[in-house]
Amino acid sequence: MSIFSLEGKVALVTGAGRGIGRGIAEELAAQGAKVACAARSIDELEELAQSIKDAGGEAMAVAIDMGDMGALDSALETVVNAYGRLDILVNNAGMNARQPIDEVTEENYDRIMNVNLKGLYFLSQKAARYMAQNGAGKIINIGSLTTGYALAKVSVYTATKGAVGQLTKAQAVEFGKDNIQVNAICPGFVLTSLTEKMWADPTMRQWGESRVALGRLAKPEDMAGTAAFLASPASDYVTGQCIYVDGGFMAGDNWPLPEAAAS
Repeated sequence: MSIFSLEGKVALVTGAGRGIGRGIAEELAAQGAKVACAARSIDELEELAQSIKDAGGEAMAVAIDMGDMGALDSALETVVNAYGRLDILVNNAGMNARQPIDEVTEENYDRIMNVNLKGLYFLSQKAARYMAQNGAGKIINIGSLTTGYALAKVSVYTATKGAVGQLTKAQAVEFGKDNIQVNAICPGFVLTSLTEKMWADPTMRQWGESRVALGRLAKPEDMAGTAAFLASPASDYVTGQCIYVDGGFMAGDNWPLPEAAAS
């Protein structure tokens, strides 16, 4: 069996209804995992689960609200009761609100923190207990460019994703004794149904593409290969890493060096 195979593994992917989460769920299923597709909206999940089944995979839809701590145990129990185990957790669910710091309300702050950080923290804690029973596991957190880079008007989101980067390392250190590897994928600028309106602005699109070495925005499926690697035995000695899948954004930038200064 290939070291990249996920045959016999069970994965839970949060925020799976669309975008990056959907792309990852589809790829994990394609590699042989049974995939529990989780999100708040069950309608999108039912369609995704059926699509995976139609392609020859195995999947189920699980309703989960990452802002409701009481719902996390129930979601995990649903998955384990259906598939008998849990091997892989992809913490993809997240939310954002674009506003200057001086306009952020306590309500918005708490809402974003609860979904992006608190929910991720406690779902990982609970999932790791199931993984420890199996003697191994994989937790894949979804960070952002803002895990290591600041952008204006997304201060709360940036705070949560910076924390996810450090939490990934802390989880790796503590869960290592149970042979659980924890890593983060930090996507670059991804064109999804949630961001297409923003990227439809020509000035914004030109700026984004000009900052990326590969000269294009990412597609959700661009994250799927890295997720499949981190979920597989091929990454058994990789833990505590934040991997930027960003087309080269974090590598650096071209600069308008005058020709006279180049010599």
